[in-house]
Amino acid sequence: MRWQRFFEDLEHQLDSEWEAERAALDTEAERLRLSRLTLRERLQESIGAEVTVDVAAGDPIRGRLTGVGADWVGLDRADGPGAAVVPFAAASSVVLAEPDLLRSARPAGRGSALSERMTLGFVLRDLARRRVPVHIVVAGGKTWAGTIDRAGADHLDLALHDAAEPRRPSAVTGHRMVVYSAMRVLHLQSGHG
Repeated sequence: MRWQRFFEDLEHQLDSEWEAERAALDTEAERLRLSRLTLRERLQESIGAEVTVDVAAGDPIRGRLTGVGADWVGLDRADGPGAAVVPFAAASSVVLAEPDLLRSARPAGRGSALSERMTLGFVLRDLARRRVPVHIVVAGGKTWAGTIDRAGADHLDLALHDAAEPRRPSAVTGHRMVVYSAMRVLHLQSGHG
């Protein structure tokens, strides 16, 4: 009888050690999975959620997350009319409600290959094609209003004019090349985007 109890104790001890080892492996696997998770993947899972994007050297942008590209995030602004595009490089943090934050850490892989390839330049070229009036905020807080005439690989040409007016040669007050890496936020007029 004592031997039977001795073997049972050994068996329970072995089971406990196996469970502890499995738990340690599961924890390490979870850490490894999280270490490979990108901000883009987490934001992709949060489309439709209310977020606040803190912008380096600028006011936070609040709104409903509407799109995520390769290097940008799009929002329908809650604090005013229109939409905003924020390059990832300009975002210092993103605020989500806890349930959305936790859900975003478990991506279901619903992102599309197309959205992964949609760079900021791609979006800006589309806005130029559609002649959408914009306000561009750059590093240092400087803001320019106008219409994007052309979007290159790392910069855009902006025709400066009152964004409330259509782009006409008589309304244009100047032109400016804006470097993408300096952009903090691109605001689109209400009804566009």
